[in-house]
Amino acid sequence: MKRRHFLSTMGAAVAASSPLAQAQGQYPDQPIKWIVPYPAGGGTDNLARAIAEGMRPGLGQPVLIDNRPGAATNIGAELVARAKPDGYTVMSADNALMFFNEHLFKKLPFSPEKDFTYIGGIGRFPLMLVVHPSFPAQNFKEFLAYVKANPGKVSYASVGNGSPHHLAMELFKNRTGTFITHIPYRGAAPAMQDVMGGQVPVMFLDLASGLPIIKSGKVRALAVGSPTRAPAMPEVPTLSELGVKNAEVFAFQGLLGPAGMPAPVVARLNQELNKALADQAVLKKFTDFGFEPVRLSPEQFRSLARAEAARWAPVIRAANVSLD
Repeated sequence: MKRRHFLSTMGAAVAASSPLAQAQGQYPDQPIKWIVPYPAGGGTDNLARAIAEGMRPGLGQPVLIDNRPGAATNIGAELVARAKPDGYTVMSADNALMFFNEHLFKKLPFSPEKDFTYIGGIGRFPLMLVVHPSFPAQNFKEFLAYVKANPGKVSYASVGNGSPHHLAMELFKNRTGTFITHIPYRGAAPAMQDVMGGQVPVMFLDLASGLPIIKSGKVRALAVGSPTRAPAMPEVPTLSELGVKNAEVFAFQGLLGPAGMPAPVVARLNQELNKALADQAVLKKFTDFGFEPVRLSPEQFRSLARAEAARWAPVIRAANVSLD
């Protein structure tokens, strides 16, 4: 009996000390690091900070933002892919990491499919097709007719090669059979500045950055790439409504961690993420910019990411876009 009791006690002790048991009973017992693969002060950074603060009460631990920009999000992504999968390192992931980069780079130091745990969706910012007010088209129908009649003579700005803004226009060109010349910029601010100045007359613009200049009349919105109209600008029709099918595009955000995270930890983070996304104080900071929360289970998030990656592969190939 003593031997049986000793073995039973030892077994319980070993089980209690396992990572899974610790994850179930004690997580989190220290601050969580949230890597943002962009500089401080941008839309992704501000969104992460607001949601991290919203998750703090439920987790009982601070969620600390660590900005690691560079290489089209690959620097931050590689850090997370190699991190210990204990739930104390997570990251903001967007179109670049989840949908585009595996098709834009010949070789990545990680696999978007195999090297990450998909924790949950955060949301999306609509992308709007805008033109300078002097552009000789007052609406989308006139715009489409003009660019078809003037192939290669119209230029569009983007915030950089391989960005959602760039690939949104490549998708649009693919679906409409048009030829519009790409002018890449380093970031949203210089791109918007030249579109407002009329140097480059066209752009797909995310509302997180561009809503104020649209509202001010410095650019004119013709269409939105989201599946539904943007709450911040419900008067602007979707591309689908205007007859351009299968051209949905948006700037998506989600939360990832390293592959192999314990299921209870993933469930806890997903729960607190979704609670934060339902918090009115958090949402108030972003709804004016067209942010739409997208609360997803880990399984739903993974399915969406892999489906989008497959959808963008032929678009990127057809446009011959590469970041190597």
